Amino acid sequence: MIEKIARDVSDILNVTPCRDFDGMVGLNDHLREMESLLDLKNDGVKIVGISGPAGIGKSTIATALHGRLSNMFQRTCFVDNLRESYKIGLDEYRLKLHLQQQLLAYVLNQDKIRVGHLSVMKERLDDLRVLIILDDVEHLYQLEALADIRWFGPGSRVIVTTENREILLQHGIKDIYHVGFPSEGEALMIFCLSAFRQPSPPYGFLKLTYEVASICGNLPLGLHVLGTLLWGKSQADWIEELPRLKDCLDGRIESVLKVGYESLYEKDQALFLLIAVYFNYDYVDYVTSMLENTNVLDVRLGLKKLANRCLIQIDIDHNRKSRVVMNRLLQVMAREVISKQKISKRKILEDPQDICYVLEEAKGKGSALGLSLDVAEIKELVINKKAFKKMCNLLILKVFNGTDPRDSKLHVPEEMELPSSIRLLHWEAYPRKSFRFGPENLVTLNMEYSELEKLWKGTQPLANLKEMNLCGSSCLKELPDLSKAANLERLDVAECNALVEIPSSVANLHKIVNLHMESCESLEVIPTLINLASLKIINIHDCPRLKSFPDVPTSLEELVIEKTGVQELPASFRHCTGVTTLYICSNRNLKTFSTHLPMGLRKLDLSNCGIEWVTDSIKDLHNLYYLKLSGCKRLVSLPELPCSLECLFAEDCTSLERVSDSLNIPNAQFNFIKCFTLDREARRAIIQQSFVHGNVILPAREVLEEVDYRARGNCLTIPPSAFNRFKVCVVLSIH
Repeated sequence: MIEKIARDVSDILNVTPCRDFDGMVGLNDHLREMESLLDLKNDGVKIVGISGPAGIGKSTIATALHGRLSNMFQRTCFVDNLRESYKIGLDEYRLKLHLQQQLLAYVLNQDKIRVGHLSVMKERLDDLRVLIILDDVEHLYQLEALADIRWFGPGSRVIVTTENREILLQHGIKDIYHVGFPSEGEALMIFCLSAFRQPSPPYGFLKLTYEVASICGNLPLGLHVLGTLLWGKSQADWIEELPRLKDCLDGRIESVLKVGYESLYEKDQALFLLIAVYFNYDYVDYVTSMLENTNVLDVRLGLKKLANRCLIQIDIDHNRKSRVVMNRLLQVMAREVISKQKISKRKILEDPQDICYVLEEAKGKGSALGLSLDVAEIKELVINKKAFKKMCNLLILKVFNGTDPRDSKLHVPEEMELPSSIRLLHWEAYPRKSFRFGPENLVTLNMEYSELEKLWKGTQPLANLKEMNLCGSSCLKELPDLSKAANLERLDVAECNALVEIPSSVANLHKIVNLHMESCESLEVIPTLINLASLKIINIHDCPRLKSFPDVPTSLEELVIEKTGVQELPASFRHCTGVTTLYICSNRNLKTFSTHLPMGLRKLDLSNCGIEWVTDSIKDLHNLYYLKLSGCKRLVSLPELPCSLECLFAEDCTSLERVSDSLNIPNAQFNFIKCFTLDREARRAIIQQSFVHGNVILPAREVLEEVDYRARGNCLTIPPSAFNRFKVCVVLSIH
C-alpha cells in the first residue's frame, strides 16, 4: 500500500505543463482540430485516429497532445515503437498478451504485472479515466489488443497514429484526423527555423531557400532534416550541396520513408515504383487504363492501398477529376530502391549503362515492367535482335532520341520484335521503316520524328488504344486501319509530309476528341467527320493540297484551318453551336464566309483570306471579344460589330473603305495600320463612337478635328480640368 501511494504521488508531481513544442509552425491548428474530435467534455469512451504520410508530424502532434492533456486524466500512457512489436517472434495471440502486459505496466506504473488472458485490460482499467496514445500502429491486431472502448473507464480517450488509414476503418474508428502537408508559407518557415533559427531567410538566401524547400515537397521531416544539415553554412556551401540533395536522401529521411514501402505486398511495391517514375500527377483513369488487367499488378486495389498508407494522395482538380500525387522525397526514395535492386530483378530500368548491357546482351527478364533510355547519355548502342524476347511483362518503353534519326547513336536490327505486353510505347526518332509489334495491349503510341513508312499490316485489335502521336514522321505514307480503335481519343499526324489521305476508318472513331493534321504538305483527303460525337478540336494548317473540308460534328469547340487550299466551310458548320474558337487564316482561296456563325463564338481569326465581306450576323455574337481580319486585302467594308468586342485587328486591309456607323464598342482596341483607303466618315466613326476607354491605331496625315488642344513637337500643354480622362491623338511621321 505504501509503495502504491508513493507511485501515485510521484505521478501527480511529475505532471507539469509541456513546453517542448512552443512555437512549432502550425501545431496549434492541429491541436485545435484534435481537441474538437476528442470532445473532452463527453464522458463516453472515444478512440481518435491520426493518419498521414511518414514524416508529416503525426507523432509530434500526439506527443504535444499528451503533454497538454495529461493532467485531465487519472492515468496516461504513450506507447511508441509499436511497429517493431511484430518482430519479437511470437504468434498473434501471444503478441496481443505481450502488448497488453506492456501497456498495463506503463499505465499502472507496475513493472511486474502479468497478463494471462485478454480480459485483464478490462479488469484493471474499466474504472479509470485514462489517456492512451498508441504511436505508429501498423497492424490491426495491435488495435485489437490495445484499443477496445469497453475496457476503459468513463471519459477515457485513446489516440492512434498510423500511416495506414485502412486499419483505423477496419477497427471501426470513425473519428480520424488526416494530417495534410503544410502550405508553402508554413513549409518555408519550418525550413528556415531549422536552417537559420529564424522564421525567414537572411539576405542573399531567399532563392536558395525556396530551391531546397521545394526538394522536400513540403514534408516537415525533410524540411527539418535538410534545414539542420545546412545550418551555419555559407551560400557557396549550399550551392555545392544542392545537386546531391536533389538526387540522394539523407539517411534519417530514408529510414522513415522506406518503412511504408517495405510493408507493402510485392504487387503494390511494383505499382509504387511505377507511379514514382512514370505516373506522378497523372489522372487516375489514365494510370488505371495503362496498368490494369496485367498479371503483375492489381492497379485499382493497389491505388487504394497506397492511398490508405499515405504513400500517394488522390487529389481532385478543378475539373473534379482524380489525380495521383506522390511526394517528391518518396520519388527519390523509390529511385534509390530501384538502383539497389539486382539488374536481373529490377522492375524499372533507367540507368543508361545498365540498359546498354541488357539490350546488347539480351539480358532482359520478365521482372522488368518499365525501361527508359535517353540516347544522349550513351556513346553508342547496338541492340540485340533478341533484346526484348524475355521481357514478357514490359509495360512501358521510352526512348528519348532527339528529332533526327540520322544522328542516332542507336542501332536497331530489322528482326527485333517488341513484346506485345507494352502499354506505353514512346520512341523518338525510331530509325527503321517498320517495326515488329503486336499492339493489342497498346494504350499510348508516341513515335515522333520516326523513319516509319507504315505501322502494322491489316486490321489489328486496338481496343485499348487512346492516343496515337506520329508527329514529324515525314516518311509515313499511310495510317493503318483504325476501325478497331474504338477508344482512340487523340490522333496527331502533324508534319507527316508523305501522308496523302486520312483513312476512312477514322470516320467511326466515336470517342476521338483531338485531331491534329498540321504541316501535312501532301494531304489531300480527309473523310467525313460528322459522326464523331466526341470531337472537340480540329487543327489543320500548312496543308496546301487540301482543297475541300469535310462535314464536322456539332460537338466541335475549336477549329483551326490555316494555309490550306480550302475554298469554303462545309454546310454542317452552321450547326456547330458550341464552337468558341475559329481560326481560318491565310486561306487565299476562301472567297466567301458562312452567314451562319456559332452564337457562342469568342475568338474569330479570318486574317489573310480572300474574303470581300463579313456577314452582318456577326453583330449577334454577344460573346465575341477577339476579331482578326489582318491582311484581308479584298475586304471593302465592315458591318456593325458586337459590343462585347475587346480587340479588332484589321491592319493591312488595303481595300477597306467603310465601317458601320453603329460602332458602339466603348472599350475596344482597334488596329487599322496600313488601311490607307478608309474614308473620312469611317475615321470619324471609329474615333467618335469607339474611342472612349479604349485605343485606336489608324493612318492619318493630320490631327483629327475632335482634338481641342494641339501642338507640334514633343510637348503639349493642357489646362487643368475637372475630368480625369482625356483623348490623345498622336501623329507619327516615320522616315
